Amino acid sequence: MLEAQPLLQRMFEAAIARAQPAICLPPFLVDLLDVSPPPVRPAGRTIVVGAGKAAATMAKTVEDLWPGEISGLVVTRHGHGVPTRRIEVVEASHPVPDENGSRAAERMMALVRGLNPDDRVLALFSGGGSALLTLAAPGLSLTDKQVVNRALLKSGATISELNCVRKHLSGIKGGRLAAACHPARVVTLVISDVPGDDPSVIASGPTVPDPTTFEQARAVLARHRVPVPAAVDQHLRNAGDETPKPGDPRLSTPDVRVIATAQDALDAAAAVARQAGLHPFILSDSLEGESRHVASVHAGIVRQILRHRQPVAPPCVLLSGGETTVTVTGPGRGGRNVEFLLALAIALGPETGVHAIAGDTDGIDGTEDNAGARLTPDTLSRARTLGLDPRAFLLDNDAYGFFSRLGDLVTTGPTLTNVNDFRAIVVG
Repeated sequence: MLEAQPLLQRMFEAAIARAQPAICLPPFLVDLLDVSPPPVRPAGRTIVVGAGKAAATMAKTVEDLWPGEISGLVVTRHGHGVPTRRIEVVEASHPVPDENGSRAAERMMALVRGLNPDDRVLALFSGGGSALLTLAAPGLSLTDKQVVNRALLKSGATISELNCVRKHLSGIKGGRLAAACHPARVVTLVISDVPGDDPSVIASGPTVPDPTTFEQARAVLARHRVPVPAAVDQHLRNAGDETPKPGDPRLSTPDVRVIATAQDALDAAAAVARQAGLHPFILSDSLEGESRHVASVHAGIVRQILRHRQPVAPPCVLLSGGETTVTVTGPGRGGRNVEFLLALAIALGPETGVHAIAGDTDGIDGTEDNAGARLTPDTLSRARTLGLDPRAFLLDNDAYGFFSRLGDLVTTGPTLTNVNDFRAIVVG
């Protein structure tokens, strides 16, 4: 008999493992930087810069493989650092930026100024880099950026919208770091946490041209009714210093490689499912939208499978990735993955034989200490026994509290990588 929950846990772990820098980075490093024997080294210096939840482990992997002199600075989230020898690791706050991230960004810009064509910059970016690497544009303060960031995080804005605004309030994002590196060669390796894997969105694209504009940033704030400090409003309206655009000679032809994606993680999970005798059905690697709405769609697919054996016959597992959002209106403790699961439980109602897991592959669902949670066929009945009202918890954006009371939170600790949301639903 299939033991669904242990299988779901193995799929989640396989997804995370596939995105570990020690696994995904070496082939690209060998291919791009010619470090296989005999090594071909640049005539000048090699500087490493980077930011994100995987930045420290990416830096360590580079250190372990690099054949010559190397130095640099990367910034990662508190608790996501690892020991390094030649590349400094700074820990900073996420998802709201702090002084550590601001000072690291200033030092990073200073580090790459004055390079020459013989020098090389290796840029390592992953999910979380946009909040971690923060440098206020002229006329703005860190406090201004924090206020806007907090409001956007609660507004339901997508990651693309959020990063569009961040780039236009920044002195380092949206290609500005690469412009500072000119005329050195810049090679960028990224682990994608965004739907569509667009390098200009990942970590707000510090080393790639930015196709978005000040006008689009203002439109995002207006669409989500986000109030901003006066200095931010004035900065966005003046629009005097656009981010580097495609064709900017300082960025030339960007050398960017995406080394791990949500699709890679889903493929790894699908392989585990096949080994267990289940048919894996990958819905999408790039789902977006409100967590509870995405849950409703998943529930509809589950019902179609149970009633009509379409689009796949049970026993099967539905897999999906991407990044959902939560418009926060209640006072509870949440996270987009646990909110998805709670809404899924409510939408499924008395459907039987359904197990699920949802979690963030970085190990942190939102700002809490869990990666996500698990759903079992008796979730709602156990909740009733404890006197819990699922709809009330959902209304309060308190899915964390709901699954915590049931003992069904999934806790991994920091995974030191990030390819965003992972969802798996076993049917039948």
